[in-house]
Amino acid sequence: MAKLRKMLGDVNSPECMTLMRLIETQSRQTLADWAVAYAREKYLPIYERAFTDDARLRETLDGCDVYLAGGMKLSDIKPLLRGARELAAGVKEPAAQAAARAIATACATILTPTNSFGFLLYGAAAAAYDAAGPDKTAQEYDALAAGELNAALESLRKAAIPGEPNPVKINWNC
Repeated sequence: MAKLRKMLGDVNSPECMTLMRLIETQSRQTLADWAVAYAREKYLPIYERAFTDDARLRETLDGCDVYLAGGMKLSDIKPLLRGARELAAGVKEPAAQAAARAIATACATILTPTNSFGFLLYGAAAAAYDAAGPDKTAQEYDALAAGELNAALESLRKAAIPGEPNPVKINWNC
């Protein structure tokens, strides 16, 4: 089996470029709300199928929801974010690891708005490895990743606030 990539997606692809342009029009709050909800819907089930008795990522997402609703201080959420990142680093199964990385990065959108794009590259890997298993070609994975990125784009379009008065200021380094 070839070594699988941690992230999938071409940052110069039409779907990625469109995602980045749309992200630039939204506020930090909108992006974090959307990223946490999307990770919960799409990537948490992948992780939980592999680790049925592990609720730590679900608890992290729950904590992010509380924080985003104003019910928790930033200093209280940071240990959850750190724990999610550390958990993801220890997972060995490819789809579950990519899903855990996607969830941890989506939650970190609270701190860094560019994570609202980065988590999708981990998520694309999670979706592709979950759908196809670990033995496909790079081209097959790339096609699955492009489909996942297009689905994320549609989801963000639905969550986006037209004419957002406080868009994030982002300097893409990719």
